[in-house]
Amino acid sequence: MTGPTYLQFHLAFLLPAMMLMVATAFVSRTRIAVRPLGSGRRYWVGVAIVTVVALVYTTPWDNYLIATGVWSYGEGSTLATLGHAPVEEYLFILIQPWLTALWLSHLSLPAAWPTGVGSIRGRLGAVAVAAGIGVGGWHLLGTPSTFYLGAILAWAAPVLALQWAVGAPQLWAHRRLVALGVLVPTTYLCVADRVAIEYGIWILSDRYTTGLAVAGLPVEEALFFLVTNCFVVQGLVLYRWVMDRYGAAESEPRGADAGAGS
Repeated sequence: MTGPTYLQFHLAFLLPAMMLMVATAFVSRTRIAVRPLGSGRRYWVGVAIVTVVALVYTTPWDNYLIATGVWSYGEGSTLATLGHAPVEEYLFILIQPWLTALWLSHLSLPAAWPTGVGSIRGRLGAVAVAAGIGVGGWHLLGTPSTFYLGAILAWAAPVLALQWAVGAPQLWAHRRLVALGVLVPTTYLCVADRVAIEYGIWILSDRYTTGLAVAGLPVEEALFFLVTNCFVVQGLVLYRWVMDRYGAAESEPRGADAGAGS
């Protein structure tokens, strides 16, 4: 292969983006007037947890789609293979959550979490939407041309259902933060993916894709980056919410003395 390799793709697109996020993190946090989302060690513990979950959950799905022939790699574009996936693919799975988390750490939360937004009805409605996404995905799996699209939706639905069951009202209350956290890295990764496809680093199967594209990028790839960044951003926002609630509970006075003094 005379074109760029998968490793060179990492060096050209992912490494510089991460370095930029790290370099600008301090400046952005000094300008945040409220609460930087990425402040404190707990946030980065959350990032590590999200990364491990992403690797465990994505690896079997990714290997299955490669084995099925949904996509392949250009000759000579990868270093080695573990299972059906090249090692660079696992590296991508590990890097993406950190790239998105670094961007998210530049943003800020409101001064306090809203109260009175924990209705069961709202959570059930959100879970029903996730279930609909899953059912739609399973239906699309039955047609070759929509197989990849269906695989993404069916794979994404359980994660979305879990996240929305835990904190759909909180995510909705912070929808602008979530949207900004998701759309910026998604746009960047879509551009990078489009370049990789153009140079034949990876090749999508005509049989298992719809053929629909936006600016040359298959809609399936755009959807993949959208849902995976939703996983990361929603997961970290909810993690911060849980940690803030835990911290508030720990700081409340306890015992008879506390009750007497209230």
